[in-house]
Amino acid sequence: MATTRVRLTAALGSLVLLAAACSSGSDDGGSGDAGSGGAAASGTITIWARDSQQGFMSQLVDLYNKNHQVQAKVTIIPAANFVQKLGTAASSGSGPDVSSIDLVYAPYFASAGALEDITKLSDSLAYKDALSPSHRKLSTFEGKTYALPFTAEASALYYNKDLFKKAGLDPDKPPTTYEEMRTAAKKIRALGSDYYGFTFAGACGGCNVFEFTPHVWATGGDVLSEDGKTATLDSPQVADALQLYRDMNTDGSIPSAAKNDTGTQQIPLFTSGKVGMTPLGAFAIPTMEKAKVNFGVTPIPGKDGQSSSFAGGDVISVINGTKNEAGAEDFVKWATDEEAQTFLASHGSVPVRTDLVDKIYAPQGPAYQVFGQLMGIGHTPYSVVENPIFNDNNGPWIKMINDSVFGGDIAGAQATAQKAAQSLIDDAG
Repeated sequence: MATTRVRLTAALGSLVLLAAACSSGSDDGGSGDAGSGGAAASGTITIWARDSQQGFMSQLVDLYNKNHQVQAKVTIIPAANFVQKLGTAASSGSGPDVSSIDLVYAPYFASAGALEDITKLSDSLAYKDALSPSHRKLSTFEGKTYALPFTAEASALYYNKDLFKKAGLDPDKPPTTYEEMRTAAKKIRALGSDYYGFTFAGACGGCNVFEFTPHVWATGGDVLSEDGKTATLDSPQVADALQLYRDMNTDGSIPSAAKNDTGTQQIPLFTSGKVGMTPLGAFAIPTMEKAKVNFGVTPIPGKDGQSSSFAGGDVISVINGTKNEAGAEDFVKWATDEEAQTFLASHGSVPVRTDLVDKIYAPQGPAYQVFGQLMGIGHTPYSVVENPIFNDNNGPWIKMINDSVFGGDIAGAQATAQKAAQSLIDDAG
């Protein structure tokens, strides 16, 4: 315990830099009888969650409390200082028993010693192999598991079926390659001066790790090495994706508002009915439906026909130093169960279990099912410095994208971003 607190205290300077977070019937042991260590689960536990989860977290805890001996109490923490607050609390031994954590921070907290090793619990789950692969990867550090998947979000390409039809495109055959994307964008742009083929948030780092990186993954590339220790922002696959966006901008298919969009204009532009395509998450479906846009959802294409998605969301962890390990593990396990995942899906989360997607999403329509299926092929960059590289709106990632798309010197922008990203990785040790 003392060693853990020393490691966390030493890490708090880095946590300050991470504070701008990115970001949203029981079937196997949901009875609440025991944690992985075999101790009876009872007593009380405390849970922390960000204010972005305020709309559902208290209700989820109430659902758990109805049928479990363990009784949980949730505290909502402002997202702006959540990472620093959790790190500080864990280092002093005053943290919660359980916390929901943006999955991109899981490697950092695990490396800092803030999370309990729950490998035994993870390995005991009959549905372990059905859990989101990307969530599982980011929950692992040095071969041990420190969290379980909790909430999820995927990214896909939304397209306006009415505009496709008006432009002479088949609304039942959305683009599957870069060439098809560019062709569709040009045809929609040709409908008139106030029509645009495509938009994205050109000044939002977190938006583009969610929405742009899938192009790279689908084309066989990556933005970081598997272990997160080498940046690959200068790869040909990144260059190809940047060239696609640059070409669409040169064609006039991207509205000028995209250049400075920090994430506030993308949805309004699309729901105006004047934009043909934009990449977003499942969270946008209710907004599209309310706006009465005749939209479709399709996987984000790679260069030659493959597809991919970002796997976003949260993992749920037992915090190091918990005074009720059995109770904490009981809640963490239940959070992956069918009852919890069905509830979370009704509040906007994509199920973290591929074996539940069809059952949970069948009543909700094809758009939701696309997102559910994408969780099985989703990726997330694995890095202890994910935030300064990708989410920081002044960081190397978004500067590379913005300079490439709206400036044109793709090779130069890549070289600058590669150097800056690798420096951040090296400085982190």
